[in-house]
Amino acid sequence: MNSSDKPVLLISEVGPRDGLQSLKSIMPTAAKKAWIEAEAAAGVREIEVGSFVPPKLLPQLADTAELVAHARNIAGLTVAALVPNLIGARNAIAAGAHKISLPLSVSETHSLKNLRRTHEQVLAEVRAIAELVAGLPADQRPHFEAGLATAFGCTLEGAVPEDQVVRLAASLIEAGCAEVGLSDTTGYANPAQIKRLIRLVRAEVGPERLTGVHLHNTRGLGLANALAALEEGITTLDSSLGGIGGCPFAPGASGNIVTEDLVFMLDSMGVSTGIDLKKLLAVREIVQAALPDEELYGFTPQAGLPLGYERGWGLGTATSSSHSSSLP
Repeated sequence: MNSSDKPVLLISEVGPRDGLQSLKSIMPTAAKKAWIEAEAAAGVREIEVGSFVPPKLLPQLADTAELVAHARNIAGLTVAALVPNLIGARNAIAAGAHKISLPLSVSETHSLKNLRRTHEQVLAEVRAIAELVAGLPADQRPHFEAGLATAFGCTLEGAVPEDQVVRLAASLIEAGCAEVGLSDTTGYANPAQIKRLIRLVRAEVGPERLTGVHLHNTRGLGLANALAALEEGITTLDSSLGGIGGCPFAPGASGNIVTEDLVFMLDSMGVSTGIDLKKLLAVREIVQAALPDEELYGFTPQAGLPLGYERGWGLGTATSSSHSSSLP
């Protein structure tokens, strides 16, 4: 790989967690392992493999500790996991997660539904987790971040004040998070709103403290919002293979961005993600075989790649794999 092909954008696959948590079907552990292995082999460098929540709440994710241990053996893969509280963080650390993320819903109504905690109670958990992480040997500390869920609107409260998003972002950093992310949990966001809120939060916490966004495609604006985020300098985008997932505690919050469609858009623009698009498309067969009763989404998998397709072909008629976009 030459310098011009060095990946400049991180696609974080969240299907094994955010995707599966919303489905009635329970994917066998062996199939999850095969999914994770195949995506890593396709060049995906970060995968959120599960969530350390009580199995009785989300039986779909009861095998998360086993998946973390397995995924850690895959060279070059950052193994991420969601944690709802200090207990979850302890379990994630014991399993060996490289990265742990705690969600804080800007909508307090959603926070009470999702984590059964108020903002202040969540911040108290964040402080306790930060203290736990800081007490570990330097080479054993996971990257600890928080996602600001319902940052662009809530199906339970409606509009969410932007100054509240900014205030909570600052509170999370003060409590000990390394960074925060913005999550369009309900698929309410539009590109102008994406740009504005990224700027507001970065002005408060600094650009290095906000590098990623989690977007949904509920109303068909997922890729437009992703492009808007890239134009603001965001370097990490979450997505889910087949577009599966949503939030079981936010009614109507369907549709993660389809990983295959996102990678095709970026690849055709010449934005290097390090992902082999053809290998990625083949991963879908593993997921579909393990979830025969679930619908997978995505325009690129359905239409196939254009005739004669090469990375960066959207940059002009003289396409070449050496082309590189100015984004992000």
